Amino acid sequence: MRILLVEDDPHTASFIAKGLREDGHAVDQADTGRDGLFMATTEPYDAVVLDRMLPGVDGLALLKTLRGAGNKVPVLLLTALGDVDHRVEGLRAGADDYLVKPFAYSELSARLDSIARRGSSGGSEPVKLRVADLQLDLLSREARRGDKRIELQPREFRLLEYMMKQAGRVVTRTMLLEAVWDYHFDPQTNVIDVHISRLRQKIDAGFPKPLLHTVRGAGYRLGA
Repeated sequence: MRILLVEDDPHTASFIAKGLREDGHAVDQADTGRDGLFMATTEPYDAVVLDRMLPGVDGLALLKTLRGAGNKVPVLLLTALGDVDHRVEGLRAGADDYLVKPFAYSELSARLDSIARRGSSGGSEPVKLRVADLQLDLLSREARRGDKRIELQPREFRLLEYMMKQAGRVVTRTMLLEAVWDYHFDPQTNVIDVHISRLRQKIDAGFPKPLLHTVRGAGYRLGA
């Protein structure tokens, strides 16, 4: 998933971002409500992790503005205010779930997956992707080609998900870096080549027709 994290505490933000990236998610960060609102309204996200207490525009005001504009992105609200009235206020403002600080990362991850699934099931985003005989289930996080189950690391899963959503199109290195690795520039690294090579071995090795193609001078394409 591509996730927007809006949190002004650097330690909390670093803790959450590290966990999400290790799980294979792409993470954009903002430390003020104003920046978070700008990013949430100009870029597509699968979910938002939003701190309630923010400098400038607070989390509730940001959330109300998003919902008032018709933005239905799933939002997990974080707060140190854990009483019932504050939880109700956050949910009525449009939050999909509410997590009180301090929290375990495993709980945040589970709640984030839950609201993202609810958002996917009620919208136009597919929960299963298919290209030829290759299938990817975004809920169970299971990949199969034909009858063979394919074991993927979190980053490989994210890479394959992005490639399958762009099936038939050429995707450039810059597009992959921004969508899968969060880099907004090309650092001349071979990280993409390494992951593409590993992914190709997993989804193409042993099958008569390759699906993952290199387009010389342009990038990569997934398709029959």
